[in-house]
Amino acid sequence: MKRRNYDIVLYGATGFVGSRAAQYLAAHPQRNAFTWAIAGRDRAKLEALQRQLGGGAAVGVLVADSSDTDAVDAMTAQTRVLINTAGPFALYGDAIVDAGVRMKTHYVDITGETVWVRSLVDRHHGRAAADGTRIIPCCGFDSVPSDIGSYLIAREMRRTLGVPCRHVKAYFQMYGGFNGGTLASNIHRHESGAVEVGRDPFLLNPADGHTRDEIARNRDPVGVRYDGDIGTWVGPFIMGPINTRVVRRSAALFDQWKEPYGPDFEYQEYTKFDAPAAHIKASLVNGFLSGFEGAMARASTRGLLKKVLPKPGAGPSERTMASGWFTMELLGFAADGRVVRGVIRHQGDPGNRATLKFVCEAGLCLALDADGLPGGPARGGVLTPATGLGDVLVERLKAADVTLEAGVRTDKETRARRAA
Repeated sequence: MKRRNYDIVLYGATGFVGSRAAQYLAAHPQRNAFTWAIAGRDRAKLEALQRQLGGGAAVGVLVADSSDTDAVDAMTAQTRVLINTAGPFALYGDAIVDAGVRMKTHYVDITGETVWVRSLVDRHHGRAAADGTRIIPCCGFDSVPSDIGSYLIAREMRRTLGVPCRHVKAYFQMYGGFNGGTLASNIHRHESGAVEVGRDPFLLNPADGHTRDEIARNRDPVGVRYDGDIGTWVGPFIMGPINTRVVRRSAALFDQWKEPYGPDFEYQEYTKFDAPAAHIKASLVNGFLSGFEGAMARASTRGLLKKVLPKPGAGPSERTMASGWFTMELLGFAADGRVVRGVIRHQGDPGNRATLKFVCEAGLCLALDADGLPGGPARGGVLTPATGLGDVLVERLKAADVTLEAGVRTDKETRARRAA
């Protein structure tokens, strides 16, 4: 890659998540190791943010509206890595990614819009792979914990047990708030028909040809049930229809590269509910989420929700974000019944604190750690956090106070779980 003015450009920097991502980069321990700029469509807002960040001209300012192809090209040509936080991505992201592929600029974002990601795969995977350009969407809370977590479990199983991984189940618990940008993306998914298209459990896989049995086994969970593997009641996880598609793409790509998780690998995720009254909690939450999705699906009620939900640029209070958290427990199963377990946890709002940390560290992987990335510097394509960043991102997140653990469950624990 030719010498660029910047190592990183942060696009959408004046938005709710983008402005906090800018603050994260400005305060990063490696701040002196990279050059960077903030970018967006409003110069006045960008310059106000630049002053707020301090350092004067040390943080560049680039103006580009996503509808202005020339401006987007000029911005993208100046950087080695572009971090994009400006959604809905299906509305505003095409020109940014298109320019990244043309300019051979690595790219990460925080989208959870899987149908849009499918369009990126169809349009850009071949050229990006040939050029060694890494296009890595879904680097926020959608879907770093899921993708990196399943990657760790599968690799730990081969490392410690010497057997392939047959199945991974993930269980989430979390507290936090929604920002207007996330809600706007969800509204657009319903208005565009993307929700229905996104029901394909193998939407992001490299090729079709899955059997009816495979599709049935990987359908998204519906309703609540008692899960003997975790020992409590579970329900569908709200982001499962996004995260599972990303994990399955990772497994399929690794299989193509002869680095498989395991034959007929399966992945599914749930919301976990603790006693007391776990069944009641699961039923109430599942009922609420089903009602909310039903309201989103109908144009009449969706219009009402637009009036009362946070608008783009708005989000939860600093106090709410500070008190937020998530915990993800993972169970990986070998064909012989042995189990590897893992946990990923973070203190801070999942969608507004963890997300900005994930995407910034993903960008820094590409900017500062290219030689250590999976597949070496030449790997490219429309990738996932696991296939594009792998262990480099794992170590960065550990250094950034994210807990990531994976280990073999003891025989005693396995027998106790089976008995339950």
